[in-house]
Amino acid sequence: MLQSAVLGAGLFAGLASAVVAVPADAKTTKVGGVYAVSVAGFRFAEGRLSLIVQNDAYSAKLDMHSSGLGRLFSSGKGNAEATGWLRRAHVTPARYDLRSNSGKRDATKVSMALSRGAVRKLAVSPKLRKVPDRIPVTKRHKRNILDPLSAVLFPANGSEAKLDASACKRTIPVFDGWTRYDVKFSYKGTREVKNPDYEGTVVVCGARWVPVAGHRPHKVSVKTMADNRTMEAWLAPVGDLPLFVPYRISMETNMGPLVVEARRLRMVGEQKQAAAINE
Repeated sequence: MLQSAVLGAGLFAGLASAVVAVPADAKTTKVGGVYAVSVAGFRFAEGRLSLIVQNDAYSAKLDMHSSGLGRLFSSGKGNAEATGWLRRAHVTPARYDLRSNSGKRDATKVSMALSRGAVRKLAVSPKLRKVPDRIPVTKRHKRNILDPLSAVLFPANGSEAKLDASACKRTIPVFDGWTRYDVKFSYKGTREVKNPDYEGTVVVCGARWVPVAGHRPHKVSVKTMADNRTMEAWLAPVGDLPLFVPYRISMETNMGPLVVEARRLRMVGEQKQAAAINE
């Protein structure tokens, strides 16, 4: 479930301690907060994601752990890190690493290096089991993709993050190390939100999950996800950047509504003169 939360929405922020080399006069924006993950109203996990954008480079880190009711079933925890560039309304990832452990099974690991949107090096554990009905992942499925953590960055198609249908006008191609899928977004409207650190307007997008490769198309879980019409992503603008990040992700499941929502969300942007930032 920890990995699913990273993939599906990937979306949970908290300003982590960091030492980041920054060129003099580099414009730096930080996003941080805490996201609660709940099913049927019961919290079972918490996520913290730090995002630092320096000019056109980004660095993101996500930490997740069991929380609330989830502690009764698992001592699971996981973390993911991603780096890359935001250029011309495009996200271009360079590196992605994932480590997660449920406490009852072997750790899940992904190490991925990318160049110009294509996977150059990949190591995953465990390997996908070979079965006749699985759609094979080929080299073309590893080109022009985003990793699951970089996929939570929504660059605007222009010089500012407009709170209109343009925020949702996108299809995100994701490769997680095992499977390749698309997430297609559509505009549904806007909402006003408020929490201790963030208050403002968010754009509400509908979302559809479309399997491409690495999946077994006749499995019930794959069909259920592909047929789900209840997925939503609420996108919050990041300061004065032409960029959005998710405020809330939700979908209906057979266990009740799955919701990932910001409990705290902080955004800080400033002109840095120092050679390094120490938080």
